[in-house]
Amino acid sequence: MKIDQNYLVTTLKELLAIPSPVGYTEEISTYITKHLGVRNIAYKTKRRGTIVATLSGERTESDRALSTHLDTLGAMVKRIKPDGRIEIAPLGSWSARFAEGGRVTIITGKESLRGTVLPIRSSGHVYGDGVDTLPVGWEYVELRLDSQCTTAEQVHDLGIIVGSFVAFDPNPEFLSNGYIVSRYLDDKAGVACLLTAIKAVQETTNTLPVECHPIFSLSEETGCGCGHAPDADVGELVSIDIGPVAPGQNSSEHTANICVKDMSGVYHSHLTKKLMVLCKKNNIPYKSDIYQYYRSDTNSAIVAGNDLLHGLITFGTESTHGYERTHIDSLIAVTQLIIHYMLSE
Repeated sequence: MKIDQNYLVTTLKELLAIPSPVGYTEEISTYITKHLGVRNIAYKTKRRGTIVATLSGERTESDRALSTHLDTLGAMVKRIKPDGRIEIAPLGSWSARFAEGGRVTIITGKESLRGTVLPIRSSGHVYGDGVDTLPVGWEYVELRLDSQCTTAEQVHDLGIIVGSFVAFDPNPEFLSNGYIVSRYLDDKAGVACLLTAIKAVQETTNTLPVECHPIFSLSEETGCGCGHAPDADVGELVSIDIGPVAPGQNSSEHTANICVKDMSGVYHSHLTKKLMVLCKKNNIPYKSDIYQYYRSDTNSAIVAGNDLLHGLITFGTESTHGYERTHIDSLIAVTQLIIHYMLSE
């Protein structure tokens, strides 16, 4: 089965271009529903906005679901300071050290404004060594607007309020050697893999052995995830998400990665073994790994009381929740594994 690599890369570029910090996901949801509509794929939108699509299968009970998430990390206006600078609060779990120097868009009811997140001591000419001794933390950074404003009142006049969303520029680079560097590969690379797999399967067969539900959730980064999305017929749920590559980890930027355990507990051994067997039978490079500080959409489904088998496939990524880097090899391997899982008996 041929994977359209150009479609995979183009889709990922388009997804990265759409700001979608958790809580602000309407535009990217519209992007997904348009893609599903073009392919005549049935879907429904849950009350909280999660998109659940359906790929028909011969078996419709104890069926399957594949989950990705559209939301990313980001920030929100926490306080407008008297001097016109803005204190921000993180959306999702990430370090302020990766926010420093970030170019951002502030989303207001009037228009989108631009700015930069800087340390509260940002000039060596003013603070000397104090720039280097500043601790790391969200209380030590602030947002500087690219607008003429030196008072809180001027900031308010621009339409910025406490609670305005702040979206960081992803700054994607697609290198000729296959490496892809960007903020928010989590989980837009996973979404691109799932959409590419759906395209490949749909162009090959009209009916799967088992009905499958691609799920696009909107609040994975804050723990809600897709807990409410699977219906009673779903017997297996596999998430596609980011996999940490670092010293001490077994995951790779050049393979699919199958998580066997994270901080929520052990993934279902039967389903995990099946994913590994599919890799071996179809010559898909893969690694197995344990993630210490990690939860996925499948965990939210288990906690919500869904009675199903759960698994996790990841694309290997350096510096997760920071300046992320993966390789096209991993995205292709993940896409291959999704395809063979959907086609399996």
